[in-house]
Amino acid sequence: MTSTAPETQRGHDAGDPLGEQPTSWQRRLRRFGHVPRPETSLRDRLDPPYTRPGRQVWSVLAIPPHVADRLLRWSGWGGPLLVTLVAGLLRFWKLDQPHAVIFDETYYAKDAWALVNQGYEGSWPKDVDKQILNDPSSVPIPTDPGYVVHPPVGKWIIGFGEQLFGFTPFGWRFMVAVLGTISVLLLCRIGRRLFRSTFLGCLAGLLLAVDGLHFVMSRTALLDLIVMFFVLAAFGCLVVDRDHARRRLAAALPVDEEGVLRPNARVAETLRLGWRPWRLAAGVMLGLAFATKWNGLYVLAAFGLMTVLWDVGARRTAGAVHPYQAVLRRDLIPAFVSTVPVAIVTYIVSWTGWIVTDKGYYRNWAATEGKDSSWSWLFPDWLRSLWHYENQVYDFHVGLTSGHTYESNPWSWLVLGRPVSYFYEEQTGCTQSSTGKCAAEVLAIGTPLLWWLACFALAYVVWRWFFRRDWRAGAIACGVVAGWLPWFFYQERTIFLFYAVVFVPFLCLAVTMLLGAIAGPAAGTGARAELGLTTDDPTGERRRTLGAIAVGVLVLLIIWNFIYFWPLYTGTQIPEDLWRDRMWLDTWV
Repeated sequence: MTSTAPETQRGHDAGDPLGEQPTSWQRRLRRFGHVPRPETSLRDRLDPPYTRPGRQVWSVLAIPPHVADRLLRWSGWGGPLLVTLVAGLLRFWKLDQPHAVIFDETYYAKDAWALVNQGYEGSWPKDVDKQILNDPSSVPIPTDPGYVVHPPVGKWIIGFGEQLFGFTPFGWRFMVAVLGTISVLLLCRIGRRLFRSTFLGCLAGLLLAVDGLHFVMSRTALLDLIVMFFVLAAFGCLVVDRDHARRRLAAALPVDEEGVLRPNARVAETLRLGWRPWRLAAGVMLGLAFATKWNGLYVLAAFGLMTVLWDVGARRTAGAVHPYQAVLRRDLIPAFVSTVPVAIVTYIVSWTGWIVTDKGYYRNWAATEGKDSSWSWLFPDWLRSLWHYENQVYDFHVGLTSGHTYESNPWSWLVLGRPVSYFYEEQTGCTQSSTGKCAAEVLAIGTPLLWWLACFALAYVVWRWFFRRDWRAGAIACGVVAGWLPWFFYQERTIFLFYAVVFVPFLCLAVTMLLGAIAGPAAGTGARAELGLTTDDPTGERRRTLGAIAVGVLVLLIIWNFIYFWPLYTGTQIPEDLWRDRMWLDTWV
């Protein structure tokens, strides 16, 4: 197993010490055996190369060199697709079970069905769920508009699955399972690009595939996993955009007589980076995120700031003396236009069904209650009605303080303090249990060992960001903060652990970064490789071997933990004794 430890990756955005001459104290320490960090070229700092497995891996596996080269060419997509296939098989296995309307599916499955059939949500009778399960064709779609408190994109997506497979549990869960599966592929590719390692990218995707919360949310017709998908897609678009922008800077910088790329202040401060379609795509993805649930707005703000700071780091690395001023002149306005206005337009377009049908809730408010508004001459009625609707929805959200059995404070999320039970069914007369009862439950809870390890991984990420100025650690921290921090502003509101699914991919990236550090640098990298000490250095080989064993044990424990909790993720009926064995904390009951 060959991995790339975070210590071996270069391309810091700011203050990178690489390339600077060693200080006098470092030179003095050399006589005592001090090994300085190897100098990394400017080109590699702007566009780090991908890690290639060492020859020992192929020799151990008895794979000829020409076959190994072919495998390497295909591994960038082959590995992620293999992990995705496993994730998809898990998520689609008995997707229609339990055959019930579980938790908030009672809202979104019905709203989605009305939306795709008539363009707006209807006001459903309260006792219609059983009739839908028994004979959905006999249930008429209500024409009276329903008051809904979330934007329509997520329900359009759920409704598309219902159009394909009917108004059934499989139908309303199908598209969520598709997005949950594709998100594993996205994370594999994002992790690969982030760490410049196919192995670490696939490891990040594998961790997401076996996370219990992501798994349960992928098999339930709720909106939060859809938000997660668009947030992750936006993050991936921005990472690709970052690479492309830095390559353009590298291509524009001068090369000296020896063919070495050199920094240049004029180029770094004046070069226009041109058309950036990936940043535009990120704007669309972020618009779709908050057109599913409003917490996507916080992600838009965080990612917008992050991508601007990436530009600052790129121009500084390329030699800019005043990188902030250069970004202010060259990049800030294009970055803003590519994200914020694009996201807002995407959000408004998502309401097209409500706008054109003229029958949605509050659709005609501007022509009735709001006809005397002083803004009526400036904005069309549909836009003023939509604005009024949004104000009413905001008041609802911030005022939602009614207690709930499974509500939790965001402080407890990382340690899985209070998971949410989506479905619970008890059967008596169970001879396999000492209590005579069997239990079937769908519990929205992350894989405990993965989440508890993530607590340490986040501490490591923060350390990498502050003390090593590692841009990857900052990006991972930004994803976690954008999905988690906003809920601390609404602690008096009724909120749930499953909201955390939005930043689960970033927890997996954090754990992957920690595991990469534990595994150690790949052969041929780092200071010892610079001195030619890798191939015959038993200390380095022993370090990598022990690190690889430790990583393998941790990953296998996480997979075992996922398998152990499988009955609670899928609603599989088990004896009550076994169910209680899985209630590791009293707050899980």
